[in-house]
Amino acid sequence: MLHSTAHFETEHGKRYASQLCRHFAHKIETVETEEGGECRFSIGTARLRAAPDRLIIEASAPTAEELAELQSVVERHLLRFAFREGDRQLDWAA
Repeated sequence: MLHSTAHFETEHGKRYASQLCRHFAHKIETVETEEGGECRFSIGTARLRAAPDRLIIEASAPTAEELAELQSVVERHLLRFAFREGDRQLDWAA
């Protein structure tokens, strides 16, 4: 299993984690938690954890291709929800 992590600097991490979980829940299994949530895609899992100044996203997938796809899906949706935060991009680290 491959893993990567990204940090999205924001004061609204909990809100974005909830939005992502609710949005994806229409198609995949999601679990909302006190600190964020988990989105279980067929290609891998994204764990969302809100901190006071950021949203931490931990992605896990079996292959490099699936990990890249998972990162892309989560990032696209997060940036769509966070459009008021300006034009940004996530930096993923293994």
